[in-house]
Amino acid sequence: MYDVIIVGGGPAGLAAAIYTAHAGLSTILFERMALGGTAATTYRIDNYPGFKNISGQELADEFRSHAEDAGAVIKMETVNGLKLDGRVKQIHTASGLYESRTVILASGSGRRKLGIPGEEEFAGHGVSYCATCDGNFFRKRDVAVAGGGNSAVSYAVELAAICAHVTLIYRGRELKAEYLLRKKLESLPNVTVLYRHEVREIQGDTAVRSLIVENLDTGKKDTFPVAGIFVAVGIKPNSELLPREMLDPDGFIQAPESGVTSVPGVFAAGDLRRKQLYQIVTALSDGANAAHSAGIYLQNGKKAEN
Repeated sequence: MYDVIIVGGGPAGLAAAIYTAHAGLSTILFERMALGGTAATTYRIDNYPGFKNISGQELADEFRSHAEDAGAVIKMETVNGLKLDGRVKQIHTASGLYESRTVILASGSGRRKLGIPGEEEFAGHGVSYCATCDGNFFRKRDVAVAGGGNSAVSYAVELAAICAHVTLIYRGRELKAEYLLRKKLESLPNVTVLYRHEVREIQGDTAVRSLIVENLDTGKKDTFPVAGIFVAVGIKPNSELLPREMLDPDGFIQAPESGVTSVPGVFAAGDLRRKQLYQIVTALSDGANAAHSAGIYLQNGKKAEN
């Protein structure tokens, strides 16, 4: 029996693990893919306080080391089921059943898809959702990026360093990315931004060869030859295992800054929680708050038992 089980090993989950372990609470964290979450796939991070320029993977490694040094147990296992009601919470993984008095849900988010013809067919064959992971496969070739936020612009900047040309395709009139990212993008001679455009179809044979792109103002469609497309059009919360009554219509958990959810002893942190800003620093804050709330819950439970 653990005091705290944390589901998810991104910045929010790892921050929660650091705080609960430092508080003397027995803590186990489960992560199904890679520690650090989507932050670990970010090429360079220049807005994390204290580090003017650090890679996502380096920062994720520091988070993990800190959590383990604090005493948290980290297991690279997929959570297959959760039983969150009752005083004892149950988590099912391939290796067995784990029980705890509290659960912090920090399973993060995945990349939203375009939902267009060719996207599924060419996934892994020219369609990618991670420039850091796959960018090197397109060295000295022409590629496209779909999206207009921080991730999309970061991808375009990263790819411009190794690709012949990058076309950023965005449906809006102005990019939503942070000022410094936009300025960096504007300085790159091999990047073109197509505002008010959307990708309608991805075409190819054994791999991506071209895109059908529509001008949203005129309705005109054009074919753009590319070797690949990197999709960065937002996030989708990883909440498939959670009961619907905990979620809003988009699949996010509605919880205040404290992380307290509608289920006693269950707390939410990171991209899984509906909030204004999805950044590493806000995920860390969420993790700390959720850990603090879990500690209060456990302390109150002990008082009630006395």
